[in-house]
Amino acid sequence: MARSASSKISAGTLLYRLTPAGCEVLLVHPSGNYNRGKPWSLPKGAPEPGEELCDTARRETWEETGVRAGELHDWGHIRYQKSGKLVHCFFGPAPADAAPHCASWEVDRAEFLSLPRAREAIHPDQRPFLDRLTDWLDSRGPPCPPAECPPAE
Repeated sequence: MARSASSKISAGTLLYRLTPAGCEVLLVHPSGNYNRGKPWSLPKGAPEPGEELCDTARRETWEETGVRAGELHDWGHIRYQKSGKLVHCFFGPAPADAAPHCASWEVDRAEFLSLPRAREAIHPDQRPFLDRLTDWLDSRGPPCPPAECPPAE
């Protein structure tokens, strides 16, 4: 049976790093003339058959940015307003040596953006992920959620 657009699923990461200037997050911009004015996104993609969503998020981040995600935590999901696509997000700290680059034809930019810049650039439906990160960073109360996706070996 064919899947409808509303049943599509993807998974990605929201990797962050804390700098003297504040928090930055790793985002990608889709390539191609059609996407020139389109918003940025989490590095994300569709799961392979039988693949866990966390593993999908980790693989897509590596394939699109050349960055290997470490420990990741389930950050929930959003649903795109127009297409109904479900986007699962896993967040965690970026590796200290992360040097993102365009590792796939699918993206023309892979960069760490400041939270204010990311809020302007990211797909509007993905902004709740940034809100969750901001709230978590501001609270500094409860520890990070338990790891649901340990680092790949």
